[in-house]
Amino acid sequence: MRISQGVEWGLHCCLTLAWADNPEPLPTAKLAARFDLPSAYLNKRLQALMRAGILTSTSGSRGGFRLARSPVDITLWDVVAAIEGEETAFRCTEIRQRAGASPDECRHPCSVALAMYTAEAAWREALSKQTLADLMNASPEAAPTRARRWFELNRR
Repeated sequence: MRISQGVEWGLHCCLTLAWADNPEPLPTAKLAARFDLPSAYLNKRLQALMRAGILTSTSGSRGGFRLARSPVDITLWDVVAAIEGEETAFRCTEIRQRAGASPDECRHPCSVALAMYTAEAAWREALSKQTLADLMNASPEAAPTRARRWFELNRR
């Protein structure tokens, strides 16, 4: 299973917005510059987070993004699902029919499919139990201070 860079980008941007804890929206260009990311690609990820209700956006010259909810109400799964989609990672194609299994036999998931679905369910559950607030609490002490200092220097 591969997770795109967009998930990492989205999580770090959400952390920055949470630490900034400011009512002013933060433009994509500033967030992109902070992490040395391409602004257009980052904006697509931020738009996905907005559509999922994780961020809000304001348009115009003073526009940008803010968290839509408290960090305790945003799970890691929320971010992954917003950016990657909720489709399952494993897709059973019933290749066992090519090896002689009957269509009746393939009406029920095989042990391979069951194992993969079980593992993915555990992964999703683990991500659903961790919040943005948990990441904030587990971050090095300097991280929130660094983010707040950066925000103050990059205000309009």
